Amino acid sequence: MSTLYTASATATGEGRSGHVRSSDGVLDFDLAIPKEMGGPGGALTNPEQLFAAGYAACFHSALKRVASHQKVTLVDTAITVDVGIGPLPTGGFGLSVTIEAELPGLDETTAKAVLDAAHQLCPYSNATRGNVEVQINLA
Repeated sequence: MSTLYTASATATGEGRSGHVRSSDGVLDFDLAIPKEMGGPGGALTNPEQLFAAGYAACFHSALKRVASHQKVTLVDTAITVDVGIGPLPTGGFGLSVTIEAELPGLDETTAKAVLDAAHQLCPYSNATRGNVEVQINLA
């Protein structure tokens, strides 16, 4: 693979209750463990939210690219990604991903074809394939 761009971020402090900062300083904030995982929650983000945001943006870009190549017109689309975390039966923790796609104006067959192609193109989908359960739903 030829690398086009490399993002770099550093975590310090207490891990999930620590601090993250990107090398360019664009991201620079504290983290908090969600209440559901025994933390304080509140107005601070967490690694699962960051992953969900990145996956949603990347998948949406892949969707737009695929639609353009297939000459499919997209209007007012949205991609929502839910990232779950939980214990694995074999030990440790794992993630699950649900992608909800809003593709108004497309028939179900076309929408599913574009979503399947986007899932093949998206780097997040390629990184998780075989490692994380990913479900794609048409809203």
